[in-house]
Amino acid sequence: IGVIRTEHGDSKTAPIQPCYAPDAPGRVELSPEYAAGRNDIEGYSHLYLIYHHHRAEKKGLMVKPCLLNEERGVFSTRVPGRPNPIGLSIVRLVSREGNILNIKGADMLDGTPLLDIKPYSRRIDCVIGTRDGWQDTIDDAQAMHFGRQGGI
Repeated sequence: IGVIRTEHGDSKTAPIQPCYAPDAPGRVELSPEYAAGRNDIEGYSHLYLIYHHHRAEKKGLMVKPCLLNEERGVFSTRVPGRPNPIGLSIVRLVSREGNILNIKGADMLDGTPLLDIKPYSRRIDCVIGTRDGWQDTIDDAQAMHFGRQGGI
């Protein structure tokens, strides 16, 4: 439905999740035929961007995630090189200018094909008391260090 523009040209230096680059600017360029679909979007502070990891190398079912130098099952990670390389990021909507959505928290590579947009809703999407699996074993400071630098 469009393309995502960011300052990130290389996956080795791009942040690995929006939380590690909350102020990283980006813009979503929607294709003109989807113009009516952007109506009412300004009412939301955050959006889910669903996109294609078009430059990701396909990995196996056991992968080393960016925050850990240990193999894990691909479905317990957010590694881009998945069987179906679909990405999901929650970004902050800054403004809308015509078919352009200005965002913050852009962790995807420049030129990433956008598949869909869904609004983030605290009523629907916020889950209290969750577990984070193997990620619970990683210190927050260590995660922030590696997350900003594209991983281990």
